Amino acid sequence: MNWSDQIVLVTGGTGSFGKKFTEIMLQDYHPKKLIIYSRDELKQHEMRVSGYNHESLRYFIGDVRDKERLYRAMHNVDIVVHAAALKQVPACEYNPLEAVKTNIEGAANIIDSAIDARVDKVMALSTDKAVNPVNLYGATKLVAEKLFVQANAYAGEGGTQFSCVRYGNVVGSRGSVVPLFKKQQQSGQITITDERMTRFWLTLEQGVRFVISNIERMNGGEVFVPKIPSTKITDLADVIAPECKRESIGIRPGEKLHEILVSRDEARQALEFDDMYLIQPAHPWWKQETYPNAKPMAEGEKFSSDKNDWWLTPEEIAQLIEDA
Repeated sequence: MNWSDQIVLVTGGTGSFGKKFTEIMLQDYHPKKLIIYSRDELKQHEMRVSGYNHESLRYFIGDVRDKERLYRAMHNVDIVVHAAALKQVPACEYNPLEAVKTNIEGAANIIDSAIDARVDKVMALSTDKAVNPVNLYGATKLVAEKLFVQANAYAGEGGTQFSCVRYGNVVGSRGSVVPLFKKQQQSGQITITDERMTRFWLTLEQGVRFVISNIERMNGGEVFVPKIPSTKITDLADVIAPECKRESIGIRPGEKLHEILVSRDEARQALEFDDMYLIQPAHPWWKQETYPNAKPMAEGEKFSSDKNDWWLTPEEIAQLIEDA
């Protein structure tokens, strides 16, 4: 793919992912035009004055809930990266209809707009919380995943291709436990919901580059899952605030002890590569692709944060936080 010929739109473009995606796009890929689509004019202004003012950048104020604005924004667009979402678990639990409007109805608006605007490719960002969800955020992202995969049937052969990337917690992103621990460190005490907890981790840059690489290889319908390491919440606390006392406050509503990126049921449709899993759609319209570097994922296997083969050492955790 020659990115210099592409017009790219990223929803949620002023968020953690959007800003890093913009940085890497401008630095390494040089798209013909990059459209930042988001609803907060202040964040767009702050992004622009902080150095994101390249001649190829365009700033569109708009909400993914607004289909008419999406139609206008997608005019002549080749690639859409859909990163906009309400993602704070407690906020989604307390405001469930708002989460549905943004994460589900917004996804439907992206699909309709992209098909009608004849966009070539749409890559949507998902989360480990969409697998066997226990909170509303995860449930809305599961529905969004299903919408994007099945949207390929609406687009038809030769139409817009839709795929998803699903990964775990991003170090240092807004809402991450890392900045929380750093802030609590100043008081001499940190709060942990449950000391048994494990999570998947990756940096923003790793997430962005994984998205870009799979936009280049997608055929439409795949869910791409990177092989990423796990860490115990206690190990994270030891690295960030080794001298602090810990207070266990109990699991919050909608929180899991461990996260899953590929479930046992999905394993039947999954292929394993050296660096990722590819979950193929179980639909008759899917044209079985040939991947010489892949092997079928073993039936009954799952990719979960507590059964991972790859665990970060304290030194690796410290480096990950420094790189974030």
